[in-house]
Amino acid sequence: MQPLTVQTAKTNVLSGLTVALAMVPEAIAFALIAQVSPLTGLYAAVIVAFITSVFGGRPGMISGATGALAVVMVALVVDHGAQYLFATVVLMGVLQLFFAAARLGKFIRMVPYPVMLGFVNGLAIVIFMAQFSHFKVPTDDGGMQWLQGTKLYTMLGLIALTVALIYLVPKLTRAVPSTLAAIVIVSLGAIGLGIDTRTVGDLGSIAGGLPDFSIPAVPFNLETLKIVFPYALILAAIGLIESLLTLSLIDDMTDTRGRANRECAAQGAANVITGFFGGMGGCAMIGQSMINVNNGALHRLSGITTALFLLSFILFGSALIERIPLAALIGVMFVVAEKTFEWGSFRLFGKVPKTDIFVGLLVAAVTVVADLAIAVVVGVIVSALNFAWQHAKRVRVSVEVDDADVRTYGVEGTLFFASIANFQEQFSPNSDPAQVIVDFRNARLMDHSAIEAVNALTERYLRAGKQLRLRHLSHDCLELLDKARGMIELNYAEDPRYRVADDKLA
Repeated sequence: MQPLTVQTAKTNVLSGLTVALAMVPEAIAFALIAQVSPLTGLYAAVIVAFITSVFGGRPGMISGATGALAVVMVALVVDHGAQYLFATVVLMGVLQLFFAAARLGKFIRMVPYPVMLGFVNGLAIVIFMAQFSHFKVPTDDGGMQWLQGTKLYTMLGLIALTVALIYLVPKLTRAVPSTLAAIVIVSLGAIGLGIDTRTVGDLGSIAGGLPDFSIPAVPFNLETLKIVFPYALILAAIGLIESLLTLSLIDDMTDTRGRANRECAAQGAANVITGFFGGMGGCAMIGQSMINVNNGALHRLSGITTALFLLSFILFGSALIERIPLAALIGVMFVVAEKTFEWGSFRLFGKVPKTDIFVGLLVAAVTVVADLAIAVVVGVIVSALNFAWQHAKRVRVSVEVDDADVRTYGVEGTLFFASIANFQEQFSPNSDPAQVIVDFRNARLMDHSAIEAVNALTERYLRAGKQLRLRHLSHDCLELLDKARGMIELNYAEDPRYRVADDKLA
C-alpha cells in the first residue's frame, strides 16, 4: 500500500473529493435507471465506497452504485418494489461472502489477456456512451428529447473547456488534480456568468439525512426466496467479476498486487450492510477508479474520503453540489473513457494470433450490447475452446522403430479430452506386428479422458491378440490404468515428473 505522508495524504484527499464529485451524477443516474430514489443510489455509493476502502483488497479502487447492476435491478423493482431490491442486495452480499470463504477470487487469474483487453475497451465505450443520456431532457408528455440549439451548444462548449483544462492544468501546476481544478473552474465560471445549462440538481435532489437501519419489509418465506435468489445470484456474479477485473487492471497499471478474496469479502459485507440501510448495492467502478489511480491516489484514504465527501454532500452541501454543471462532470468522464481505452490494442492487429484479436473484439462488443458478466464468460469460453483446439492438433504419433516383429510408437504432445480422437486414430491394431510398444516419454496425460483413451487402446490390442507395452507413463497413471496395468514398463530414472489432473487424485 502507498505509504502515507503529508504529500500523499493531500493527493489522496483531493483525489477523493474529485471522485466524489464525479460519483454524484453517476449514482443518481443509476438509481433512476433502477427506478429508485436518487438517495438510494447515493447511500449505496457512501456505504460501499467506505467499507471496501477500509477492508478491501485493493487500495485506491473505488466502489459504488454501478450501471451494470442497475440494469439487472430494474425488472425486480418494477415487478415487486424497492423493498424486494433491498432484500436482494442483502442476499447478494451473503453470496459474495460465500464466494470469498470458498476462495473463488483466485480464479480471476484464469481470465486471458485478450478478455481483459476486451473488458477494458468495452467499458471505456460504455462509459463514453453513458454520458449521452445527460443530453436528453424530459418533455411535457413524459418522454425524453435531445437538447437543441443554444442549450446544446452551451453544454458542448463547457464540456470542451473541461476536457481542455484537464489536459492543460498539469502543464501549469500539479498542486491539485487537474480533474478537480477543471470541475471547480468550469463550475465557478458557469455560476459567475449566469450561464444557463443543465446542472446536477436537474437529475434530482441529493439533500437528505443519515440512512436509517431497517430490515427489508418482505415476507420471510420460500416464495420470497424464489423471487430474490435469481437476481441476487446474477448481481453477485456481475459485482464480483467487475470488481476483480478492475482490481487486476489496477494491479497491472501500478505494478502491485491486490488481494482478490479479501476484496470479495469486503464487497459482500458492504452489500449486506447497504441492503439494511436502504442502498441499491454496488461494486467496483472502473471510471472512478481510473480517476483515482491517474491522480496518483493509491492509499485507502482516497476511498474513505470519497465516501465522507459524498455523505457531507448529502447532509450539508446539497445546495452547492446541485449547482455544478453536468457538462463539467461529463467532460471528466469523457477523459476517463479516453484514458481507459487501450489505444495500443490497434497495434496488435497482424502481430498476435487472429483468435486473440477476435476474442478481444467479441468481449468488447458483448460488454457494450449486453453486460460485463456475459461478455467475460463468453470470452473465457471462446479462449478455452481455442486453447483446447490448438493443443489437440499438436498430438503426434510417429513410428520410431519398425521391423517385422516389433513396432515402437512415440507419442508427442498433450493428451486430453480434445485430442484423444486424433490419438486413437493413429493406431491400427489389426495391421500392426505381434509386438507393439507405445512410448509416452514426450507426452503428457492431463485428464481422465486421456487415461480412458489409453485404457481403450490397450483393449483394442488385446482384442486383436497383440502384445502391447506402454513405456514412460507417470506413476499416477499406473494407479488409474486398470486394464493396462500388466503392460506398463516404468523406468524410474527417466520417467517425467508430472501429475495427472484427475478427480480421483483430488
